[in-house]
Amino acid sequence: GAVVHEPRPAAEQNGARLLVLQDVTEKRELQSRREALVKAMAHDLRNPISAISGFAELVERFGELNADQQKFLTRIKQTASKLHDVAGTLVELAWVEAGMPLEHKVIHLPQIIQQAIQTVQPIARQHHVVIATSIQNPMPAVMGDPWRLQLVVHHLLQNAIVYGKPENMIVIHAWEQENEVYCSVADRGIGVSDNELDLIFDRMYRSRDERVRQVPGGGLGLTLARTILDRHGGDIWASSNLNEGTTFTFVLPTVGQSVANT
Repeated sequence: GAVVHEPRPAAEQNGARLLVLQDVTEKRELQSRREALVKAMAHDLRNPISAISGFAELVERFGELNADQQKFLTRIKQTASKLHDVAGTLVELAWVEAGMPLEHKVIHLPQIIQQAIQTVQPIARQHHVVIATSIQNPMPAVMGDPWRLQLVVHHLLQNAIVYGKPENMIVIHAWEQENEVYCSVADRGIGVSDNELDLIFDRMYRSRDERVRQVPGGGLGLTLARTILDRHGGDIWASSNLNEGTTFTFVLPTVGQSVANT
């Protein structure tokens, strides 16, 4: 027979509407607070950094510099550029580390990986780097914040490109094993020495390797990636052979596991 759906009582309907309205309001307030944080960072950090960079440019125009002065001025400009770029990442790190709410929805990691690949394609083309994927199909879903997890993959890919060898290949591998989802990003690049492998996730740490220091960067990408994964009940680690390449691997619980563990 036909199924008859009884109308819900008005009080129940109003309660549901109130919950939806409250949820939307909270999301708008959180977004507003995040935008305020971004504006504060832009004003309090990026403006003075831009001024430093601008004055460094002016110094070069007023009189000749000796070799040491030119070298130090170049370092000032590189550092200012590095700080300017890192300001946005710092906002995300402050937000996640402060325990601010993240989205909690069902996510399909292959889609997140493809979106991250799109964001780094311009710099990959610039370095003549090809990104190859090997992704299990189908893949179980994970639970979490899609934007933040895309940031994790983005930073791993960006590192692989800028610290890899030009005209080479980066391989992303994703698979499921024992109710967990794994993703690895492997490059053939500078590599990391054994005594630095545990340090590269620390805040603002940059390798002593001069080849690394020549690449602009703030040293916050891996810290942010680890912090985001911690908030998702995941983990990240690296394996490397110096002068041959590095593989970063992270793991997340599948939807069934993440629900069971909460």
